[in-house]
Amino acid sequence: MSKYLDRAKEIRAIESPHYNCAQSVLVPFAEEAGIDHDTAMKMGANFGSGMRLASVCGAFTGGLMTLGLFGVDDPKVVADFANRIKNNHEGFIECRDLLRINHEKGLPKKPHCDSMVYESIGIVEDILREKGKIS
Repeated sequence: MSKYLDRAKEIRAIESPHYNCAQSVLVPFAEEAGIDHDTAMKMGANFGSGMRLASVCGAFTGGLMTLGLFGVDDPKVVADFANRIKNNHEGFIECRDLLRINHEKGLPKKPHCDSMVYESIGIVEDILREKGKIS
């Protein structure tokens, strides 16, 4: 188990204040990237619930923000991150589509969103280790 995933699980269990999906991915990595907790919370505030519009998944955007914080902005790496998420979710990264599919399967929302957060953290962590950004 990773310290980032452990921290995300702690965060997802907190009811108040609520950590949206983007914040839940970003915050566990923030301190190591030189960003304090409050700043990371503010950075991710409008990216949960698909940018508050049911658009791109917050766990996905949180992953992109985290990669950027560590200076990982190579288009091929970003595309790999996106493809890894899409390949696990029938090609979708939009919150509305991911939640619709989850609902059609009769599954509850929170475990789905938690799973998206944990998946994004795992992929981000793999990329950051591969790039030598974390140990």
